[in-house]
This record gives sequence, structure tokens and C-alpha cells, in this order.
Amino acid sequence: MINLILSSEITLDMVRVTEAAALTGSLHLGRGDKNRVDQAAVDAMRGALDYLDIKGTIVIGEGEKDKAPMLYVGEEVGSWNENATEIDIAVDPIDGTRSVAYGKPNAISVIAAAEHGKIASLPTFYSNKLAVGKELADKLDIDAPIRENLRIAAAALGIKVSELTVSILDRERHYDMIKEIRRVGARIRFVTEGDVASAIATALPESGIDIYMGIGGSPEGVLAAAALKCLGGEIQIKPWPRDEQEKDEMEAKGVDFDRVFFTDDLVGGDNVIFSATGVTDGSFLKGVRYRRNVAITESIVMRSVSRTVRRITAYHDLEFKTVTTKTLGERKLIT
Repeated sequence: MINLILSSEITLDMVRVTEAAALTGSLHLGRGDKNRVDQAAVDAMRGALDYLDIKGTIVIGEGEKDKAPMLYVGEEVGSWNENATEIDIAVDPIDGTRSVAYGKPNAISVIAAAEHGKIASLPTFYSNKLAVGKELADKLDIDAPIRENLRIAAAALGIKVSELTVSILDRERHYDMIKEIRRVGARIRFVTEGDVASAIATALPESGIDIYMGIGGSPEGVLAAAALKCLGGEIQIKPWPRDEQEKDEMEAKGVDFDRVFFTDDLVGGDNVIFSATGVTDGSFLKGVRYRRNVAITESIVMRSVSRTVRRITAYHDLEFKTVTTKTLGERKLIT
């Protein structure tokens, strides 16, 4: 029997959730207030989730309950009807809030769902990551030198190292990585914000990105793992403590900083759904566009059980378009 989470109805519902967050977040494009971008998207995503006939639990969200009024870890969403399917949900209402606030690329709204107990929570806020598409899955090693990984990747793809494109967040902590990538001769595409999109892009040939590497948020790594599981790609993650205090706290809890988490460690089982909607133009999704009283969104939705990937372009007539928010209920997107 196919679990309800895999039904086409639930899959489309997930797209509606990310569309709602992307649309409301995009209203604050370029206005310089990333908190307002995030609050608007969270409110809309929470409202949309409440309409789903699921027993959903947020396992990766906006933070702990005392710091996040909505979509906090442990929050229950959906109808919770007696016969509804119990699932775990990971969300990032806007991956790249700063990009939206300052009119920069690569911001998306993201949600992933899996069977109860199948989405992991990593022990540190940041992790070192290595993500690749299907052709390079199981071929690289996050513990190997960058030079070795790039040469193996080029050989596996049948190209020169100079033809490889590596995506990496433009951060000071990556200075040594960047120097080594340049020394080996690969090309680099820098990302200012939003590393979920960049990790996923490695599994989409049209993106032009072969490898994603570097240190970024652990929750974002888990979300990327859900998409890569649907695409046949791979992500490897190692916890990366931000400072000595965090390291000491994690060591006291028995965290093994040498452990590598692979895709199936992060998102298990076969029943996984991933949906993302572009907020600003990025490596694999166009952002929300407004044209003559119409909002146009581009989304991607995937199912791991069938490895099906769908791109959905939606046209929202702003004269009729409403979103359901948690705080204000149903309202017009633009009044």
C-alpha cells in the first residue's frame, strides 16, 4: 500500500505551502528588513500547513519553542484527524532571507516531509558539507584532500579539472578552500546566501554546478539531503562547532566530530517529498515575478519513491489570490 505521504494530492499540497511562503516573503523584496521577510513567510507557511490532512511534526524549523513563536521544533501542524498520516517535516520558509531583503539572488522557500522518525537533527548549528549529483554519488570523500576529490570528479565526468564548477559560500572561513580549488584549476561559483539551492543544483545538469562544498547551516544540509535523495545525488556532512564552548558542550554530550553523516543518515526511508519555490532568481529556480496584476512563481517538487521531479510554473491572479496566514487568517496577497 502506498503511504498517503506519497499521494499526488499531498505532493501538490506541499507546493502550495512553499508558494504561499515565497509569495508573502517576496512582498518585502529589497526593503532591507530580513526579519520582516522571515516573519511573513513563516506566517503564511504555518497557515498553509494547517490546511493539510496530516499529523505533522516540525523536526527542523525556525528554532526552539521559546525563540520561535511558529514553526518551532516539536510544533504540530496539519489537521491531526484520526486517520491522517503521521509525518515529520523540515522547513525553511526562506532560505536566504538577507537575499530577499537586499534584492540578491538564490533565495527559496523549502519544505521536506518523510515518515515519522526519518529526518535527523544534527548536533551542531554548522556543518562541513560536500554535495554532488548522481554521476558523482559514492565517488568522493569529504575527508579526502580537495585536490584528490576534484581530480576524481573530473575523471568520473570525463572532463578536465578546469571544466569543473564548484559552488561555495563566499565566507572568510572558506579562504583556504578557495585557494586550494584555484590552485587545482577548477572554476568557482560563489554564493552569498542560500546554500540549500546550491547543494541541490549539483544534481540538476542545467545548473552548471558539479560540486558544492564548504561550511554552512546544519538544518540546510538536512533539507538538501531530502532533495538529493529524490534526485539520486549525495551529501556528506560533518559537524563543525563554531567555537570552543560549543565544541566542549558537544563533546560532553558524546558527539563524535569525526563522524560523517551521509544522505540516508540525514533523511531515511523511501517516502520523501521535497518542494521548493523560488523567491529571488537563483541557480535552478526563478524568483517571484509580478506582471500586470499577476504573480508568477516557479517551483520544483520531488518524490523519492519514484525519483519524479516536476517543475511547476503558476500564475496567480492578484485580483483573486488569497493566502491563509496563522495570525490574520485568509487575506488577499496584495490589497
